[in-house]
Amino acid sequence: MLKSRTRLVAGTAAVLVAAATLTACGGSKTGDKTATAPGKSCVDTSGDSVKLGFINSLTGAMAISEKTVSAVLHMATDEINASGGILGKKIEPVQEDGATDWPTFAEKTEKLLTDDCVAAIFGGWTSSSRKAMKPVVEKDNGLLFYPVQYEGLEASKNIYYTGATTNQQILPAMEFLKSQGVKTLFLAGSDYVFPRTANAIIKLYAKELGIKIVGEEYVPLDKDDWTTQVAKIVAAKPDFIFNTINGSSNVGFIKAYTDAGLTAATTPIISVSIAEEEAPNMGASVEGQYAAWNYFESVKSPANEKFIKDWVAFDGPSDVTSDPMEAAYDSLYLYKALVEKAGSFDVDKINAVADGVSFDAPEGTVVIDGENHHISKPGLIGRINKNNQFDIVWSSDGPIKPDPYLKGYSWFPAATRDALVKAAG
Repeated sequence: MLKSRTRLVAGTAAVLVAAATLTACGGSKTGDKTATAPGKSCVDTSGDSVKLGFINSLTGAMAISEKTVSAVLHMATDEINASGGILGKKIEPVQEDGATDWPTFAEKTEKLLTDDCVAAIFGGWTSSSRKAMKPVVEKDNGLLFYPVQYEGLEASKNIYYTGATTNQQILPAMEFLKSQGVKTLFLAGSDYVFPRTANAIIKLYAKELGIKIVGEEYVPLDKDDWTTQVAKIVAAKPDFIFNTINGSSNVGFIKAYTDAGLTAATTPIISVSIAEEEAPNMGASVEGQYAAWNYFESVKSPANEKFIKDWVAFDGPSDVTSDPMEAAYDSLYLYKALVEKAGSFDVDKINAVADGVSFDAPEGTVVIDGENHHISKPGLIGRINKNNQFDIVWSSDGPIKPDPYLKGYSWFPAATRDALVKAAG
């Protein structure tokens, strides 16, 4: 069978989202209309197919991670189409390259919604890409399914967040460190919204847990030289490093870390963006290091066994599975469940029935919170073994309900929350 991932649709550039408001596709068939003012939807559900948009960085610094997310969306498309589609309609994917460029994500999102007339969009990785897409999907009353862990402090009726929010990844990581007797911590991150916001939250929770932050350094996402920053880590002698670096910059960080003589035995790292696919690119120094996710390939369940087997057979860009790709896979099945529960592709009708919609995912059963559009997820800590797989060394007591604004945590005051929300844009 021809893989749907090969049917890539090359996009033409749309005008910048900051320009004058664009109107939707005038004169297109509307079928099941999905949008309200200021633009009417051009989604066509009158035939035997429905268009869905996939937007991932297939080039640039984030391609190391996002190519696999794109591929697994196409795998899920093939599976769903083989089982009869969504409401009897086959998925027609429209693939776009975000190119690790946030304005491009905004432009391509506008194009997907108003030129290609897709019913929903799946993709993005960095918080900068999501924040670029957010005003576009809100303006056009579209739907975005975002598959990656992020810093929280956000909820939108036009976005479903299938990766972890802060209390499902960052906080469990800190609780694990506390359980290991960690007293001092150094923060290393890429210089954009996710690491800076996450680290602001980490510093507050560290104070609550009695952990001292002994340093904080950032390097731009498209830069790989961490020599100067790692020298500061060596001088600080932390018990642990909390790594919020994204993309290929992790390779440069690990190289500088190794060159400086640091090891997992002396100065271990806990990461929130290095998974099974990235680990082999990091060199031998990642063995023994830790990562906080909600899914690992090593999860034992029938659903995960099937997922791994299907992925290997799909002939994707790698033979390993990872948390972001699993969350992307889940997102397409959750969308199918939402549409079928609503009996419609209409955005407002979908949102009206969202609460409690579930999917038996490889990570375990996930359930949508209809109020904040996040999903329940287990918290897991894995340690990288010699095969670049993760041995699970810590897990939460069942799925963690999403709390993107951390309203349930007394150490996170409302004034701080409001300031961080404003700073993050």
